[in-house]
Amino acid sequence: MAWAHGVHDGAAHWPHAVQVAQAAPAALPSLGDAGEMTPLQERKLGDRIAREMFRDPSFFDDPVLTQWVDGIWQPLRAAARQRGDMPPELDEAYAWRVLLGREGEINAFAVPGGYFGLYLGMIGVVDSRDELASVMAHEMAHVTQRHISRMTSRQARQAPLLLASLILGALAAGSNPQAGAALITGGQAAALQQQLNYSRDMEREADRIGHGIYQQAGFSAQGMASMFEKLQNATRLSDRGDWPWLRSHPLTAERISEARLRAPREAGKASAEPDLAQAQISARARVLSRPGVDKLRDWAKAPQGTGESGLPLQRRVASLYAAALAQAELRHLGQAQALAAQLPALVQSQPAAARQARLLQADLALRAKDYAQVKTLLQAHVPEGAEGRPEQLFLAQAETASGQAQQAAERLQRWVSLHADDGTAWQLLAAAWRERGQPLHALRAEGQAQLAWQDLAGAAQRFRAAQDWVRQHPQADHIEAAIVDTRLRETQQALKAQQEEEKE
Repeated sequence: MAWAHGVHDGAAHWPHAVQVAQAAPAALPSLGDAGEMTPLQERKLGDRIAREMFRDPSFFDDPVLTQWVDGIWQPLRAAARQRGDMPPELDEAYAWRVLLGREGEINAFAVPGGYFGLYLGMIGVVDSRDELASVMAHEMAHVTQRHISRMTSRQARQAPLLLASLILGALAAGSNPQAGAALITGGQAAALQQQLNYSRDMEREADRIGHGIYQQAGFSAQGMASMFEKLQNATRLSDRGDWPWLRSHPLTAERISEARLRAPREAGKASAEPDLAQAQISARARVLSRPGVDKLRDWAKAPQGTGESGLPLQRRVASLYAAALAQAELRHLGQAQALAAQLPALVQSQPAAARQARLLQADLALRAKDYAQVKTLLQAHVPEGAEGRPEQLFLAQAETASGQAQQAAERLQRWVSLHADDGTAWQLLAAAWRERGQPLHALRAEGQAQLAWQDLAGAAQRFRAAQDWVRQHPQADHIEAAIVDTRLRETQQALKAQQEEEKE
């Protein structure tokens, strides 16, 4: 499954499985014209699409990958603010959230309202943070320049609904091609296609603005050039559906040459030090992208192959990491842990890489229910702030499972007080409260998790269940009960407004 957000070179920027009729070219509106959709309208449209994404099991939260991507995303967002590409009204109105898609397709996309998707296949092919940042900066520029609004400016009342239908059809096509096709065929798709023919100018603008954001954030200009070269090489291969980003972002000689010209000549030489942290992250993305049992078995056996010791360090680290995680996915936890134990010696010269090796060992120990080992690995190595999310979540799970649920609850309570939209943390907090024999607190946390995942109906159901529990237990915590009452009222109001919007 793959989505996208616009049109490029005359072809709609949707998954390759979604085909819509071609139409005569339309005039490109002024680059300063944001069209007739307001930021609030775009956000509402994006929220509608995001709700479907959160329901789709293809989108998931892996603490290690999510934190790594966020570590790239936040500097880009800060740079866009500094440059003035993200004015306060957009910064406040849009979600600016990145969701990870488990698919192995090499794709990334943006939808209205500041929601972004990044497939594990894309993370799996990059060799550096700079290359991944170049893709994310390009997608961010499509949103900061409000390309979607500009594309739909001619039919402001109808186009947003048609656009939502196309995107939701694309989502459905990922799991049910016939159902997806039913949503996007006919006159509606053809009518919308007439509004989506602004490809070349918008791609150039996204390249230019994205490059400025990218450099302002401190990423190497060579990373963007090397990513274009990688994409260009991919176009020379037979297209088997592995590179949908190339279909939605077709390369031109002009775009490639401009990317190379932007990179300083002195940056043309490869870095003397390989990025061992990214090597591990890319390996993790490949293994978790559901490649199939045969591929997992191949990766699991790779370190035993002849010639493995002669590979460059970056490739050896990636191979060893992939082998360890593949063994874990195949449920061979002992072999997985033995392989992972070899990583620290290879990556100790790079702190970021050493951390990724440690997180892998903690992940495997958690799967093996060796909770003491999880704590030994992580307790002395928890970065401050959002950087420490994987450690915090792994430790909380180990504490809950090893009779320290109160400690886990306190840890997670501190976390969600600063990161209220972290649905995974709320769900783990609910588990800790249940282990502590606090069902009211657990029900409230479950409701908060559903809110974070934009499931208003599910949140209301959990809050009502909490109210029922209070009625059956008059001695319940009255402060917690009052919070539940407030959350339920707010959720019901939001749900009513959502239902009215969907009827329009």
